Amino acid sequence: MVEPANPELSIGKQCKLLSISRSSFYYQPKGETALNLTLMRQIDEQFLETPFFGVRQMTWHLRNEGHLVNEKRIRRLMRLMGLMP
Repeated sequence: MVEPANPELSIGKQCKLLSISRSSFYYQPKGETALNLTLMRQIDEQFLETPFFGVRQMTWHLRNEGHLVNEKRIRRLMRLMGLMP
């Protein structure tokens, strides 16, 4: 949609015409960290064994495995993975 090489319209003007912010044009998503990917792998393995584990039980399990996690993080990761007990 936005053409950075357009000599007639600057990127700012093109973004204004499209009603998007200029910062959203430059935004590059970072993705998940290596720790979160490791946690997601362990959540997936445990969920295959115990599909009835919810956020609280999964948090308890990961804490017993030695990870410093809270329910908010596990809830976000399980939602991202599409897991529901």
